[in-house]
Amino acid sequence: MAVLPDHWIKQMAAARDMIVPFAQGRVRKDKISFGASCYGYDFRLSDQYKIPDLATCRYLDPKKMAEVRFRDHRGPNCIVPANSFVLARSLEYFRIPRDVLVICQGKSTYARCGVIVNVTPLEPEWEGFITVSLVNASSVPVKVHSGEGIAQAIFLRAAAECATSYADRKGKYQAQKGIQLSKV
Repeated sequence: MAVLPDHWIKQMAAARDMIVPFAQGRVRKDKISFGASCYGYDFRLSDQYKIPDLATCRYLDPKKMAEVRFRDHRGPNCIVPANSFVLARSLEYFRIPRDVLVICQGKSTYARCGVIVNVTPLEPEWEGFITVSLVNASSVPVKVHSGEGIAQAIFLRAAAECATSYADRKGKYQAQKGIQLSKV
């Protein structure tokens, strides 16, 4: 596997609509940075969030998340409660090539506030908006900002295409349009 540089990412974004909308360069002015970077792409949060009502839960079960009540929130920002989490989605829609795997890491700006960003790998031929879990490990609420950077996607190219892609397997999160709760 090889990490792919920004010129490859820009070329694929233009030729295959790999990232839509695509920010060509690094955008920073008065914002948490986003856009193409040396070896990745810093993607943004949309303005859509799901906030769980954990007061009604004794525990969370990934096999029964449909039973948990979530409050939908839309806006220029979202407050992540102390010692809790919210679900969000990327502003960008991704289409991953068959010979590429994408790993995502949270941005240091949010890490310094106690926010842990969790995104599972984007597998070969997966496409959709990324569902992001934003965990607030601090003892006070944290504000996250819509339309601004939340995590960096690092693109890894394999020496050969995979035998069975996410699309071939008809993955359960393929082409997700909104924030997707866990499915079994």
